[in-house]
Amino acid sequence: MAASDRDLWPLIFAERAALAEDLGALADEQWSTPSLCAGLTVRDVLAHLTAGASDNPAVWFAGVLRNRFDFDANVAQRLAKRLGDAPADTLRLFRGVGTSRTKAPIPVAAMLGEIVVHGEDIRRPLGIVRAYPGGVVERVAAFYAGSDLMLPSATRARDLRLRATDGAFAVGDGPEVAGPTVALVMALTGRDEYLAELTGPGLAEFASR
Repeated sequence: MAASDRDLWPLIFAERAALAEDLGALADEQWSTPSLCAGLTVRDVLAHLTAGASDNPAVWFAGVLRNRFDFDANVAQRLAKRLGDAPADTLRLFRGVGTSRTKAPIPVAAMLGEIVVHGEDIRRPLGIVRAYPGGVVERVAAFYAGSDLMLPSATRARDLRLRATDGAFAVGDGPEVAGPTVALVMALTGRDEYLAELTGPGLAEFASR
């Protein structure tokens, strides 16, 4: 395992613990709140995070084969297994993978991106605000700005200057798009709800991609 990967796992574990803590006091009805992921509740997204920390590459690929390469069906099946019978079960199962290093065949940096982005997908609709450690969101922003592996995020950033107004993150050349680091991360991953927090001459082009 690369040294940078070893550095990332403690950040992932800390973000999982923080999300579990934030959700510990939710009323049952709040678990049905629509998340920022279309068609999924906040409870569904938490189950998705549990699945992502539960299935190794062999299990993941076996599911893909079982669903005849229908990736959406595979994701739905994996998610359903981690919901449990009640919201308390969903949260308990998520807490159970808090320090898991299991993952699909994706980079460790993508796992950090998953917990930050899906954490926001859950927190934002619930009105929960997390003060992320600067190094966490900066590393996630750098990953998404430099890679189209998970989403066409690098394509969205191409020929633009992205600059954080609350930290050291800055990348690219071209018309500037500036704002809080977490807003840049979420906009890079297609969450248009965060575009209102960004400014700059490159914003219109950024938003159109």
